[in-house]
Amino acid sequence: MGDPIRIGVIGVGMIGKAHLREYAKIPDAKIVAVSDVNEAEAKRVADEFKVPQVFSDFRKMLALKEIDAVDVCLHNNFHAPMSIAAMEAGKQVYCEKPMSGSYADSKAMFDAAKKLGHKLHIQLGTLYSPEHKIARRLIEEGHLGKVYHARSFGFRRRGRPFVDGYGTPAFVQKEVAAGGALFDMGIYHIAQVLHLLGNPQIETISGATHQEIPMYEDRRKSSNYSVEEFALGFVRMQGGITLDLEESWAVHYDDTESSKILGSKGGLKLRPLTFFSAVGDMEYAAQMSNQIDNRWRSCDVNYSAYDGSQQHWIAVLQGKVPLLETAAVALNVSLISEGIYLCQQKQREVTSAEVADASKSTAIKV
Repeated sequence: MGDPIRIGVIGVGMIGKAHLREYAKIPDAKIVAVSDVNEAEAKRVADEFKVPQVFSDFRKMLALKEIDAVDVCLHNNFHAPMSIAAMEAGKQVYCEKPMSGSYADSKAMFDAAKKLGHKLHIQLGTLYSPEHKIARRLIEEGHLGKVYHARSFGFRRRGRPFVDGYGTPAFVQKEVAAGGALFDMGIYHIAQVLHLLGNPQIETISGATHQEIPMYEDRRKSSNYSVEEFALGFVRMQGGITLDLEESWAVHYDDTESSKILGSKGGLKLRPLTFFSAVGDMEYAAQMSNQIDNRWRSCDVNYSAYDGSQQHWIAVLQGKVPLLETAAVALNVSLISEGIYLCQQKQREVTSAEVADASKSTAIKV
């Protein structure tokens, strides 16, 4: 057992509360302070979770010497300035997904972590699912052979924030959230596939976004809705690997499709986790049981360090396991996402260099 990790949480909204509930399940996580511009809500949440210190100015919280790490739980365009300020204050940083609202800001976060020698961890929850861990092992052991194509798929039939009945208007305002379905849910599915592929270098990106499904007009107006509900793309990567993606908040279809990985010797459907291959010149399909995950948990002393994103973060800070390269994966997801927006604007395929050159900070000054 390592020493408890002392954490300060920035933002006590919907995501901040979810993070606090998860930390409450982790014995080695100790929340010592919360910060939010809504001081009354911060005090209420602090009382609920028995957090001893409350701040309305996050910089005052960052000055606390007893904080080891900071958890940034704000909207997308606040991620970069808050995370960089925390690292400059000497703190390790855990940041809610997506990494930021633009590739430029994500790269600034990534570079700051490298320069300052701090750990930067991005919340990519799909990397800790049983199917992801099983798929990763199958790929690493060579059962798929040469991997050459993947698909990232995310689906909601009708689940746009605020206009469909949950969340706040900030989730659908481009100046705050930076994007819609692609940034909100796409991050999880694209990151999962990239991680399984080994996070190859991005070469070119093509894609489009749409906003077509009707919504309650009063909610559209009051929210200033300005993001996409549907996104699709095609990505070429180093080594000839290709990726296609589809992400929806609202679409007239169903969820029978799935993310997948294709290789020369085998293929994987991620939901439900199914392995496709051939033996004796006969094709077969095998559904993989999540009971495998239970056996590995019983036999590997550090397996619980991969139960979830926050569990992994605490284990890393205690020195039990190395940090998964979530920042590098999230940086590539940011590149792909912005590439799709740029492609929509230019109506043509774009290169990764074009995206990097065109990207501007969308960070909100703090």
